Amino acid sequence: MKKILLLLLVAFANTAMAQTPQDRVAILKVLENQRQGWNKGDMDSYMQGYWKSDSLLFVGKNGPTYGWQKTLDNYKKGYPDKSAMGFLTFGIKKVEFLAKDKAFVLGSWNLKREKDEPKGYFTLLLRKIDGEWKVVVDHSS
Repeated sequence: MKKILLLLLVAFANTAMAQTPQDRVAILKVLENQRQGWNKGDMDSYMQGYWKSDSLLFVGKNGPTYGWQKTLDNYKKGYPDKSAMGFLTFGIKKVEFLAKDKAFVLGSWNLKREKDEPKGYFTLLLRKIDGEWKVVVDHSS
């Protein structure tokens, strides 16, 4: 029994140590690049942080959306121009590594626009795909 517990502990420790400080920095850079793209009014640049796949999952106030292109189309419909996009800021609350190639992010978002200031929270699941961290699930409210 002690051997099994020791093996489990070693396996867990190896998984936890598989991430480097560079992985955390890379994830935060993905989010910062998205924020900068948004604030330039460049939705295509913003979308580069997402996994370009039909399996991308975005969950918002209208329910789930599958696919990178559909998510882009929805964003462009909801935010047709720079004034609708406003100025975006994030407040990152937590970055937690779930596995060697998976991470969970909890954060807040805030849009400053001329006539309003919507805000909310998001949870993200990111995967390291071909050496790059990409958002594969986004739940924003």
